[in-house]
Amino acid sequence: MKKLTAMSLTMPAVVAAGTDEMVRHLYKFAFNRVDEVPETSAEKQKYADDYYSYVNWLHDQPTEMWQLHQMEPKHRLIATYLAAEEPTTDTVIIAHGYKGNGETMANYAKMFHELGYNVLLPDDRAHGKSAGKYITFGWLDRLDYLEWIQKIINTVGTDSRITLFGVSMGGATVEMLSGEKLPEQVRCIIADCGYSNINDEMSYLLKKTFHLPKYPFVPAVDFLNRQRQGFDLKQVSSVEQLKHNRLPILFIHGQKDAYVPVEMLIDNYAATKGPKEKWMVENATHAESFWIDPAAYKEHVADFINRYIAYHPSAN
Repeated sequence: MKKLTAMSLTMPAVVAAGTDEMVRHLYKFAFNRVDEVPETSAEKQKYADDYYSYVNWLHDQPTEMWQLHQMEPKHRLIATYLAAEEPTTDTVIIAHGYKGNGETMANYAKMFHELGYNVLLPDDRAHGKSAGKYITFGWLDRLDYLEWIQKIINTVGTDSRITLFGVSMGGATVEMLSGEKLPEQVRCIIADCGYSNINDEMSYLLKKTFHLPKYPFVPAVDFLNRQRQGFDLKQVSSVEQLKHNRLPILFIHGQKDAYVPVEMLIDNYAATKGPKEKWMVENATHAESFWIDPAAYKEHVADFINRYIAYHPSAN
């Protein structure tokens, strides 16, 4: 009986220690910077040859390296700038996905380049060539994109017309950016498969990938993140930011997306107050909408931008 009592007293400590170790493992897996892009999922391996042809195309272009905070190594941010073949002040900023970088968006860069736009491809914090120890899932990145926007205005011209475009985490990044006070040069937004908020996204993937419940793991990861990055994961919400948006936005989402559920598209679409459209791509999984039919994707995107590039809420 004494042994049983001693065991019952020590078990909570053992469980707590195991939980703490798991939380630290989860945080490292999800938030630590990435220096090499992970392999794509098995279902997208069929696009590998096309993907690398786009990357090679980008490498062959006369690009420029842009920097923010150049004299601060721990905060330095890097982007690739590709000017249009014909001079223009119309520019698209492309936000990459989770554990990607600007180069992984080469297919979209080529699409917009063919449409006649300047293209800026930032590497987010803790991705690619940019500094940063931890991934912020778009939350702090949105503030960096405000600086990239200003750099475009300063470099390309005050008559710039800017489109924000992002896929997956990049989609959520431009959705969250939409809630900030944006200069009049920003005209419209295109968000492909962005999540509604990181709390729900993490809870969903925790169950799907690791078969673990939301509690106690997500609150514990949140606590660890507040210690390391200084913000609450509940703040990382596309829905809350979209409530302040007045710009036109096109939402794109694959009907078979099992990584960011379609319900998140519905929540994001309902939240925004500006002109809005949604395009559900039949048979597309997560971030696959472009690859299923690049021509149709290009047509949808071009049509949306052409209708709204001259738009600004103050003039409407």
